[in-house]
Amino acid sequence: MSQAQNRYKADLRELQFLVFEQFGLRDLLSKEPFAAWGEDEVRMVLDETYKFATEVLGPLNSVGDREKCKLIDGKVKTPTGFPDAWKKLYEAGWRQLSGSEEFGGQGAPRTLQVLVEEMFSGANVAFMMYPGLSLGAAELIDHCGTDEQRKQFAARMYAGKWGGTMCLTEPHAGSDVGAARTTAKALPDGTYKIQGTKIFISGGDHDCADNIVHLVLARIDGAEAGTKGLSLFIVPKYRVDANGNLGAPNDVKVASIEHKMGINGSATCVMQFGEEDKCVGVLVGGVPHQGMKQMFQMMNYARIGVGIQGLAIAGAAYLSALEYAKDRKQGSSITAWKDPTAPRVAIIDHPDVRRMLLGMKAKVEGIRALIVKLSMHQDRATALGGKNDEQAAYHQGQVELLTPIVKAYASDQSFRVCEDAIQVYGGAGYCNDYPVEQYLRDSKIFSIYEGTNHIQALDLVGRKLGQAGGKHTQEFFADIGKFVSAKQEDAVLGASVKNLAKAQEAVGSAAFQFLGWFKGGEMAKVPLNANRFLEMMSELAVGWLLLEGAAIAADAQSKLTKDQKDWFFYEGKKQAAIFYAQNVLPEVVAKAKMLGNGDKSALEIPDEAFATV
Repeated sequence: MSQAQNRYKADLRELQFLVFEQFGLRDLLSKEPFAAWGEDEVRMVLDETYKFATEVLGPLNSVGDREKCKLIDGKVKTPTGFPDAWKKLYEAGWRQLSGSEEFGGQGAPRTLQVLVEEMFSGANVAFMMYPGLSLGAAELIDHCGTDEQRKQFAARMYAGKWGGTMCLTEPHAGSDVGAARTTAKALPDGTYKIQGTKIFISGGDHDCADNIVHLVLARIDGAEAGTKGLSLFIVPKYRVDANGNLGAPNDVKVASIEHKMGINGSATCVMQFGEEDKCVGVLVGGVPHQGMKQMFQMMNYARIGVGIQGLAIAGAAYLSALEYAKDRKQGSSITAWKDPTAPRVAIIDHPDVRRMLLGMKAKVEGIRALIVKLSMHQDRATALGGKNDEQAAYHQGQVELLTPIVKAYASDQSFRVCEDAIQVYGGAGYCNDYPVEQYLRDSKIFSIYEGTNHIQALDLVGRKLGQAGGKHTQEFFADIGKFVSAKQEDAVLGASVKNLAKAQEAVGSAAFQFLGWFKGGEMAKVPLNANRFLEMMSELAVGWLLLEGAAIAADAQSKLTKDQKDWFFYEGKKQAAIFYAQNVLPEVVAKAKMLGNGDKSALEIPDEAFATV
């Protein structure tokens, strides 16, 4: 295998189906705030994204994995080709696609940006960590910063001149952000002296941009304990004057870079702020004690972004496995299994391989539909803002509800899809001659960072289910109920839709079970079962959207003949949805029964009983 070889593939027909046939992006195009965008422009961007992904980013994926990042004289050197790819990415305008026109953005729908991110991350997820975090940091400063901070920092970050990070985690605290010890001392000029250590900082330093702008959570002297006492600071690697000119180093040092299981092309740094007592930062927006509220602006963006990463790698792994299964000949057909002289067949002919491939297809396409559903809610909320506030609130409420589901389910299933992809390859998949072993290693981090998936589950059951008095959850169930009512007697999909109805009833009863635990003082049962509930609700959402897509596909297919290419595409949509409804949705009902049983064995086992070592 050559040093730099693209292995990435994407199914553009599937992306076009989602945006144009299932989720109706056309309804928003050529109208404010997306007046500059039409169907032709969207299709062109998807085509050009795929070209950039395969020609620029894809060839660097295995290079980054092999070379890794290096810390040389206190500075991070990224793998060969990364700085040039960064330059090309920004020169082509990809990072400003859905951004504000004030800072050179093109004002595209967020849905289009999501699909662009999927292809770029699928081609090279480690590289995309750098511009992904930079965009999130720029958006935070844009939304929460002062006008001066927006012009001084955000504008240059949007343009790719400077990078950006988010700095929350500390060595002693992990996910317990409120235990942060990083300090901020007010200086006479209104700035703050920053001191502390942050760990697991993705893109904490790199050689792609001239400056790195760190968003650092710290506690101002005298502030209260916990998250309420945290403030957010802009802390650049190099000091910056009012005109944006770079000055002296700002006492921001890389203590080390982590040696990781995957995403090796992404520098994960231990950052030391103020080791020489010379690190200076400014309050985001000039407002103290609002750090967590401000940081959630970036964290919510990042959590959706992690869901996209999970989808991207799962999609790449599935298409790689499919290609291999069509090409690799091994064994005879099941119809001739007793005949040793029978011709060898491609392994896609073997029933268990077909089962794995269809399961992967269903998960990938269902997760993609879920993410596009969320992004369409975002776009509709934006389009309706100030015109129909009630409908805008409905769409924004669905974004809030679906965010932890997207982050957790997409990231969990990404690893499992990669696992199945390796299984399809057999022993070859375990070797780095093929891309799927890297996909598996890269994907494991997704369920851990940006809030572990257990944190997402607690967010769902502890906050999101009851948000707005439970209105968002009720509207989610109502949307599914409308589909069930319309399609439960369908000749092709009816049985599958009835499974969806049973799953919905099971999830609804489980939600009430949590309410009972909250009111009954059985709080330990909430975190014990939260992950299972998130998985149930995710599978319900994915099953619904797969079946919705299948119903649209069945209608379109009825107008075609079997010799037309799209006939097979639509057949694939139907079969993936039926497979998921018949093989996954019944498990939702079983999980609801397990949840209702209230098993407490994990709570009752003594620590000493786990092992005698």
